[in-house]
Amino acid sequence: MIDRGSMNQEFETRHSTIIVGAGSGVGLAVARRFAQTGGSIGLIARNPDHLATLETTLRAEGVNVASAAADATNPDHLSSAIRGLTRRLGPVGVLCYSPLPDIHLIKPVLQTGAHDFMASLALSVGGAATAVAEVVPAMIDRGYGSLLFTTGSGAVRPTAGRAASAIATTAETAYVNLLHEELTPAGVRVAQLVVVGQIADGGVHEPAQVADALWAVHEAAGDPVTVLA
Repeated sequence: MIDRGSMNQEFETRHSTIIVGAGSGVGLAVARRFAQTGGSIGLIARNPDHLATLETTLRAEGVNVASAAADATNPDHLSSAIRGLTRRLGPVGVLCYSPLPDIHLIKPVLQTGAHDFMASLALSVGGAATAVAEVVPAMIDRGYGSLLFTTGSGAVRPTAGRAASAIATTAETAYVNLLHEELTPAGVRVAQLVVVGQIADGGVHEPAQVADALWAVHEAAGDPVTVLA
């Protein structure tokens, strides 16, 4: 197993970071933070125009970046996007899974139906499982890699007013814990960052602060779930 504390920069630069759910806030901040060691960045989101803007921004900053449009709830599309980015950028050293939940599903529990719950689970668990299946075999083979997940506070503070999010993020947390148990002996880091409070410039948490926290859990072995309050 690789000692992360002594892992050199040369190793980092040979691997890419793929961000599923890349946005102009946390996604962009994570891309900047993880590119600091010289590694390539792959971006996945639904909107190709939005991705093009992020690519332009990062390239102007000297980042080797590529993107692929895909809906994380569609296993075939997401798998294809990850495979394409892997061919272009090289082996995936870090997967960051952080798609935003559908705001239309944020409803009280008695107004949340079966289709709402299934849609939320398709994103939080189904999409996560699709992404993990694409990258984890190679991570196991080389004895190194990080699977990083970000969620809102529903994972630790579920509320009846946000029922679908509470159920989906709780299920995602269970998935993270199972992955952590299974993959830690193989040298693969599995960690979930639960962010409590608004993420925005001038908000409770700045996007760069979230990115720094993700980098910290990537570097250091520890509990599978970390709360940023």
